[in-house]
Amino acid sequence: MQYPERFSALLGYPFPRLRALLQDIPAGGDPLYMSLGEPKHAFPDFVMDEITKHQKAFNNYPKNNGEPPLIDAIMGYLSRRFGIEDIDAGNLTPLNGTREGLYLAALALLPERKNGKKPILLAPNPFYQVYMMGAKTLGIETQFINATAENDFLPDFENVPSSTLDQTCAVFLCSPSNPQGAVADDQYLKNLIGLAEKHDFLIFADECYSELYYGDAPNSAFKIAQDMGADTNRIVAFHSLSKRSNLPGLRSGFAIAGKDTMAKFQQLRSYAGAPVATPIQLASAALWADEPHVEANRAQYAEKMDDVAEILGKQYVPDGGFFLWLPVEDGEKVTLDLWKTHGIEVLPGGYLAADTAQGNPGKNYIRVALVADRALTKPALTKIKNYIV
Repeated sequence: MQYPERFSALLGYPFPRLRALLQDIPAGGDPLYMSLGEPKHAFPDFVMDEITKHQKAFNNYPKNNGEPPLIDAIMGYLSRRFGIEDIDAGNLTPLNGTREGLYLAALALLPERKNGKKPILLAPNPFYQVYMMGAKTLGIETQFINATAENDFLPDFENVPSSTLDQTCAVFLCSPSNPQGAVADDQYLKNLIGLAEKHDFLIFADECYSELYYGDAPNSAFKIAQDMGADTNRIVAFHSLSKRSNLPGLRSGFAIAGKDTMAKFQQLRSYAGAPVATPIQLASAALWADEPHVEANRAQYAEKMDDVAEILGKQYVPDGGFFLWLPVEDGEKVTLDLWKTHGIEVLPGGYLAADTAQGNPGKNYIRVALVADRALTKPALTKIKNYIV
């Protein structure tokens, strides 16, 4: 039996690697899982009411490009939150969570050749593993741009050689970033869009953490492109209810892009993607239309970030998201020690990053997810503090 070779050299997915690391090692206390970014705050009560109210629609095939109430709610959210106007249903498509969209967008939009050569995809390092999978499927090379403390944990695309940028077909950017929680400000986004215009590439903007912030609200790459008068067909931005509304199991999000780009994306998705179930779409419409639950959710995370500032220091509070990216001597060793000594499960930073000529930028870090209740996370922070260098 022959299988494709293009997936044989994949970086191992973080959580099977973590399970193998901790296998057969007893927890040194009541287990507290701070490795997985799975929100545990309560989601709004009205979600189940909406699904129940529309449950008969499970008997029908859903609309691939979105029910009108969902499209209207998403446009309302984009207008309130970012000031995005002058869009319609042709700019939007619902998704079964952002991971589906991040993968399918690559398949739908990345070209076979760029300037007569095989194209290159650029991705931040550390990174969300799905960023490389579309490129792998197409046989396109992914080049990882290390996002380190020296560049404020954002990839420095401006110093990528021009010859590489000329072969670049797309760039992935996550803001606020996973795992570091760094926010790309307006000037960073303007500079990146300027590079995309000059070198003719797409920007896949993963904005799924955009509602969790502790200073200025992150902007959307799509809005910046509109304001610049840039071609919005260069931007595909992805949003999700997983973090915004504490509903990772709902598998509901959306993508926004220029109409020509979205038409190409929707063409592939109509063949290869599963439309979001109608009751889920209508429940999602109610969620995108409601801001109080988002504000309450952000306030809960802000309280935990206050604990981080008090116990670990203000320098470890991220700009956004719910992860801590903490410097340690050895990420794997500290992960083992925390589990054996305290029963605290974190994730070695090296599991989220690829090895490069400059090394693995996550090796000397751990990622800590502040998704559990404050009463559990606060004492855990005191124990983790002893491992920070």
